[in-house]
Amino acid sequence: MRSKYQRVLLKLSGESLAGAKGTGIDTERLGQYAEQIKEIASSGVEVAIVIGGGNIFRGLSGATRGFDRVKGDQMGMLATVINSLALSSALESVGQPARVLTAINMFPIGEHYSKWKAIEALKRGEVAIIAGGTGNPFFTTDTGSALRGIEVEADVMLKGTRVDGVYTADPEKDSTATKFSEISYDEVYNRGLKVMDLTATALCKENGLPIVVFCMDTPGNLAKVIAGEPIGTLVY
Repeated sequence: MRSKYQRVLLKLSGESLAGAKGTGIDTERLGQYAEQIKEIASSGVEVAIVIGGGNIFRGLSGATRGFDRVKGDQMGMLATVINSLALSSALESVGQPARVLTAINMFPIGEHYSKWKAIEALKRGEVAIIAGGTGNPFFTTDTGSALRGIEVEADVMLKGTRVDGVYTADPEKDSTATKFSEISYDEVYNRGLKVMDLTATALCKENGLPIVVFCMDTPGNLAKVIAGEPIGTLVY
């Protein structure tokens, strides 16, 4: 497989991991993800992954239900660790080596994250799954993925979602919404589009990390994005 990128940061949403169930972990969806990731890793692409925890617990929504915001965000960080362990297990079951690194020290569940440990794993052909967000409250996993993508010197952040790109409005709610093939960071901000939160978008802009938003739930799409096929939206 010809690749446009040598090293990528793949951001996966926790909600997508839930599949049709809407909550928890759908093992069939998990297996599909593992096969797609193995396909690109086997071709020589170095893959780092950040996965959200919204299928288990979301700190911000917990705060609206009476949870202390800091504790709620810490619960969300732990949810990302659960998802990361599940994904690493699924990858290893299909023969793809993977390593879980955590933003907060959780040995022996995962190694404490550092840029150098992650890059060493990538160079060995392991998928580096980086859990726990930034390790701090008040930051989303979008911001965590932007930060880790910049740290590990990824060529691009691939944001795998349920929709196939960035639209003028939410395509699940507005049938007239139209898709962008590419869009600038500034236009995302000016239009108020919900690609990622503002902190993550600003980090990517300031450090020149392009983002490709695509549908991860369609098997084969990840390989198409890696090959440079214009199936999603490029944010630059």
